[in-house]
Amino acid sequence: MKLISKRNDMPSTQLDLATKAAWLSYVGGYTQSEVAKRLNVSSAKAHRLIAYAHSNNIVKIFIEGEIIECVELEEKIIKSFGLNTCTVVPSIDSELDDFNAIGTAGAAFLYQLFKKTKNTVIGIGKGRTLSAVVEHLPHVQTENLQFASVSGGLTRKFSTNPFDVIHRIAERTNAEAFFLPVPYMAKNNQEKQMLLSQQSVNQMLDYAKSASIYIVGIGSIESNSHVHETGLIEESTWNTMLEKNAVGDFMGCFMDKNGNKINDQSNDLSLGLSTNDIQGQQVVAIVGGPKKGLATLAALKTNSITDLIINEESAKQLLQKV
Repeated sequence: MKLISKRNDMPSTQLDLATKAAWLSYVGGYTQSEVAKRLNVSSAKAHRLIAYAHSNNIVKIFIEGEIIECVELEEKIIKSFGLNTCTVVPSIDSELDDFNAIGTAGAAFLYQLFKKTKNTVIGIGKGRTLSAVVEHLPHVQTENLQFASVSGGLTRKFSTNPFDVIHRIAERTNAEAFFLPVPYMAKNNQEKQMLLSQQSVNQMLDYAKSASIYIVGIGSIESNSHVHETGLIEESTWNTMLEKNAVGDFMGCFMDKNGNKINDQSNDLSLGLSTNDIQGQQVVAIVGGPKKGLATLAALKTNSITDLIINEESAKQLLQKV
C-alpha cells in the first residue's frame, strides 16, 4: 500500500491528517473510532478523512513518504512505552523552524484538548517548547478551566521567567491562572524550608496537585537545558549534574539515562510538583528541539507520561536507546 501525500486541493495540515488516518485504517487495522481517538478528532471527521484518502488515490500499493515514517515512529513509541498517544513532528533544518513545527503540533493538540475538557484544573510547566506552543495557540473559549503552575518560575534574581507560559496560556483561553511565586529550585535546604513554610506557597502547590491534566516539558543536558540557560538553577548545581552523568531534568528532578534520580543534595531543592504527584493523571509531555532522545527516555521511564509530542530527530534517538 502506498500513501501519496502531495495534493494541492486540500490544506497541508488536513492532508497530513488524511494520510495518517489512511495509514492507521488500512495498515494499522484501526477501527474508525480508534482512528478518531488517535488523531484527536470526532468519529465523523475520521470517516471523512479516510474517505478522502480513498477517493483521491492517496491509497496505492505501498507506503512511503516522510509523514508515514513519522507515523511508524509514533506506533513504535506508543507500543514501547504504553502511551495513549504520540505525535512525531517532522524535523526541519533550523532549530527555530523545529520549534515552530513542534509549537504548531502542540498547539493543535491543546486546542482540541481544551475544547473538549471542562470543569477541571490543568497543571502547566514551563520552558522554550511550551512557550512556542502557546505562541501558536489560537484563542479558544474554554468551559471552567483553570491553570496552575507545577513549579516555581522565578530566576535567582526573582525576575519573571522570559519563557513563562502560565500567564500567556490564560490570555489565549480567557481562563484563570495561578502562578507559583517561588524559584524553580531553592539555593539550599534552609531557603527551601522557609519558602515551603509560607501558606500561600502551600496553597498553590496543593491546587496544582488537584489537576487532572498536566502539560509539561522535558529538559536535556545535551541541548543546554532551559533551567540552566535562563538561570533558574545555580551554576554549581548544573556542573554537578554534568559530572554525575545526568541526561536531563523532568518535574524538577535531574535523572540518569535509566530514569533514576541523580543522588545529590542539590537535586532535592526543587520547589514544585514531582513525578509522584502527577501519577495516574493525563500527562502530556511536549519535547521540542533535537538531541532530547535520552532525556525523553529517562522521563518516560518514570511511567508518568501518557501522551507525547516530540521532534522526529529526538524520536529516532529515543528508539535507538530502547
